[in-house]
Amino acid sequence: MDDKLMEIGERVRKAREQANLSQAQLAERAGVDQSVVSRLEKGQRAPSCLALAAIAKALNVPTSLLIGDMPSE
Repeated sequence: MDDKLMEIGERVRKAREQANLSQAQLAERAGVDQSVVSRLEKGQRAPSCLALAAIAKALNVPTSLLIGDMPSE
C-alpha cells in the first residue's frame, strides 16, 4: 500500500471519528458508497477528487486537511 494513501485514510478516519460519524453515516452525507469510505480509510483506494471533496464537505473540514497540506490541529 502506498504511504500517502495510508496517511489520507488515517486523516479521514480521525476526522470522521471527531465528527462522531460511522462510516455509513459519512458515506450517506458524502453521497458515496460505504465501501468507498472503508477502502479509503484502509489506504486501499485512491479517492477521486470529487469523492474526496464530498467527504471533506460532509466532515466540514477543508480538503487540504485530508490530503495533508495543513496541520490537523
